[in-house]
Amino acid sequence: MVIRKREFEIETLPLLALRGLVVFPDNSVHFDVGRMKSIAAIGECMQHDQIIFLVTQRDVAVDDPTAKHQLYTVGVVARVCQVLRSQGDTLRVMVEGLYRARLLHITQTEPYLEAQLVRCPETDIAGVLKERAYVRELRSRMTAYSRLTTVSGELEMRIHTTDDASELCDTIASGLTLPVEDKQHILRTLPVAKRCEELLVILERENSILTLEQSIQERVQEQVEQNQKEYYLREQMKAIAEELGESESPLEEAEEYRTRIAACQLTEEGREKLLKEVSKLSKMPLGSHEATVVRNYLDNILELPWGVYSADKTDLAQAAVILDRDHYGMKDVKERILEWMAVRHLSDSRSAQVICLVGPPGVGKTSIARSIAEATGRKYVRVSLGGVRDESDIRGHRKTYIGAMMGRIMTAVKQAGTANPLILLDEIDKMGNDFRGDPSSALLEVLDAEQNHAFVDHYVELPFDLSQVMFVTTANDGGAIPRPLYDRMDVLTLDSYTAEEKFHIAKKHLLKKQLKENGLTSKQLRISDKQLRAVIAGYTREAGVRQLERLLAKICRRAAKQILEGATTVSVKDLSVFLGAVKYKPDDEKHEDLVGVVNGLAWTSVGGEMLPIEVAVLDGTGKIELTGSLGDVMKESAHLAISYVRSRAREWQLPVDFYRTTDIHLHAPEGAVPKDGPSAGAAMATAVLSALSGVQVRGTLAMTGELSLRGKVLPIGGLKEKLMAAYANGMKTVLIPKDNVSDLEKVDEAVRNGLQIVPVSHMDDVIRAAFVSAMPAKADRIPISAGAVSPSALPMT
Repeated sequence: MVIRKREFEIETLPLLALRGLVVFPDNSVHFDVGRMKSIAAIGECMQHDQIIFLVTQRDVAVDDPTAKHQLYTVGVVARVCQVLRSQGDTLRVMVEGLYRARLLHITQTEPYLEAQLVRCPETDIAGVLKERAYVRELRSRMTAYSRLTTVSGELEMRIHTTDDASELCDTIASGLTLPVEDKQHILRTLPVAKRCEELLVILERENSILTLEQSIQERVQEQVEQNQKEYYLREQMKAIAEELGESESPLEEAEEYRTRIAACQLTEEGREKLLKEVSKLSKMPLGSHEATVVRNYLDNILELPWGVYSADKTDLAQAAVILDRDHYGMKDVKERILEWMAVRHLSDSRSAQVICLVGPPGVGKTSIARSIAEATGRKYVRVSLGGVRDESDIRGHRKTYIGAMMGRIMTAVKQAGTANPLILLDEIDKMGNDFRGDPSSALLEVLDAEQNHAFVDHYVELPFDLSQVMFVTTANDGGAIPRPLYDRMDVLTLDSYTAEEKFHIAKKHLLKKQLKENGLTSKQLRISDKQLRAVIAGYTREAGVRQLERLLAKICRRAAKQILEGATTVSVKDLSVFLGAVKYKPDDEKHEDLVGVVNGLAWTSVGGEMLPIEVAVLDGTGKIELTGSLGDVMKESAHLAISYVRSRAREWQLPVDFYRTTDIHLHAPEGAVPKDGPSAGAAMATAVLSALSGVQVRGTLAMTGELSLRGKVLPIGGLKEKLMAAYANGMKTVLIPKDNVSDLEKVDEAVRNGLQIVPVSHMDDVIRAAFVSAMPAKADRIPISAGAVSPSALPMT
């Protein structure tokens, strides 16, 4: 039963200001209390009769309401039923509303609010029948409301068990989701009949809104039954906007695209094409798949750096410092970059260069490109072409295909954000081709300075100027690059590093880098120059320095472990402790004078190598056995070498019938490694002649050269790499074809100074230089060819 007090008694109670919450009589509410004054007011009421005055503040943004005008005038006197301490200083409070009260004065603001108030008298409904009518009408409206939205079971139960109109109004107003102003209006309406009428108006409004929302949802559902589920939300928003008279259209989006197109430095042709795409987009439904395709196309095109260029650096001295700081040697590459920078500074020509760096792995091809970008002031983007087989990877896909995208070139330009970056095309020699096209053919236009000023990607469909892009390509084998593509590039060859170069690179760059990466200093890890050279000689056999860097990293890791175990300084004295047993020991046999063994030289994509040729002569029936995974060309060279020796058997006092009574077995060690090429012809002939004659061949001598059937030594390729291999393996003398003398200018000075390089033009020159003792000969021996020289007069370089 609701207690109604008619007299006007002034009370003084602690006041708690509520934010966004209205409490009604005869209703229990949970809420959090966090302000210090509110917590103090709760504490004060709990020490007495647990009675407190709750009133809602007008502005929720006010953190400390202390004036009467900041609060509503009508609130509720409530009893605090439960107080729980939540996280931090926040309290969780449950209160029960008792009766309405009007705020008269705020009598205290510290440490909590205290106010004088008077209980508000309520005017009952005249007549029981009228009250029942109001109750029935309120229940009827709430029943309709509950059909349109979710209502808690507790609220429904209270509505159907309460017969008092005043209590029913307060219960419904407390349970509905209404604005604070509406709830406060119900609270301050004292006549019960008027309060019921006001609440009935609010319920009718809410029912109308919910009915409209349901109608909108039904209409939207009918429209999207055959469309995608994602389309449902967009159509619902559209239907709501139509009911509000604010129907959306793609016009704003189209206008935004037009603004972005106007800001880009496009050609007139490109601007017209994009504006047509924008017009097409404005006529499409918002959620259609085609609209998404057009929208993605416009976004990708407008993100390209149309007319955006970075400023090139022209300080040659600073550029040289940057290049020398990051890389040791590479004089040709560095000089080429500085020349290009000088031309750019003096000439009006804005075309960039296409440089191809060819060399074995680990010599710094990829890393030098990053240094070039820094030295020239350009953005750097790397594109890996290894294994690329599809032409679309270069030119892009037509945008009509699902998942279409730009090619790698345009994607790199977009990533760089400028139209003149440095793009590194890595591993250009490892591209393939299949039924999807040849990517190397697609690169012809990209790397051609006469064509790439208007490169058209299949996805972009607009000409883009690539003429100011600086392309740097890398390859291990220049012969694997298609010839038309090779001709469009300025090819610079990077040689294998000598042991001295590896020492300087390790000391100046690699060791410092690994110390930093492993958290060490030069004082904590000490490795002498002697030990560093021992690492290079005993643990690496490579053209570059990657394995050397891994070994230095291993030393640093073990040193770091020792330092954590208590050592203050680690000195590398015994390399076996850090790297294990020596992997590459000196091959004494390689330097011994032996019969039937010749040190040949070979070229590979990872540098030069020693290629020993071994020949054994056996009693037999004239069979020729060739082993060692020899290719067809190399097998032909072996047969040619035997035929040449046979043609001069009488002259060299060999058995004239050895080809019928003797089996010859020729072998190239490391039989699992395929070998091919004609450059071992002279070495094969020398080994066969040594085995048949029993004359030893100098162990410190290596040779290379193709052999003709008349005994001429013909020129070969890969001379730099072969001489590097001979130098690294401790050879003293190297025989090279006379026609290759001009190639010696490209050989490293340290290699030229460390070897005796002997040009030869005929096998007679080879025999005189290679054999330990002179070959026996008849008195009527055939004269030495005009190009041959005597043993004492061999030309040295």
